[in-house]
Amino acid sequence: MGVRGPNPDLERAFQFSIKERVSAFIIIRDALFLDYLRQIADLAIRHRLPSISEGSEFTDAGCLVSYSTNLVENSKRAAFYVDKILKGAKAGDLPVEQPTRFDLIVNNKTAKTLGIKIPNSILVRADKVIE
Repeated sequence: MGVRGPNPDLERAFQFSIKERVSAFIIIRDALFLDYLRQIADLAIRHRLPSISEGSEFTDAGCLVSYSTNLVENSKRAAFYVDKILKGAKAGDLPVEQPTRFDLIVNNKTAKTLGIKIPNSILVRADKVIE
């Protein structure tokens, strides 16, 4: 069951997930989901579903793990391109870049609430661990 529309019935979606024996879920960085960060995190914890997300704002709200591009770094690179274009460079002449910095964030507080032991090999690689 997907969640669509500006007023998602998140509780119903979680109930459906439990009924279908979903063991974890992934949240994409989307404007719809960003509006419901806290509610999604609370429902995931209440229904004991581990979650991985594309964005630190989700782990800050209480989801288990996020792995995504670093938005600050991406914004700096975008500003570099805007500067070049404003100084006369043609956008089509500029090289295409891909993100090079990704952040792994672990919400260890949520892990403990869910009864999940995050391996030390993950914790030492994390850019941020929320206790």
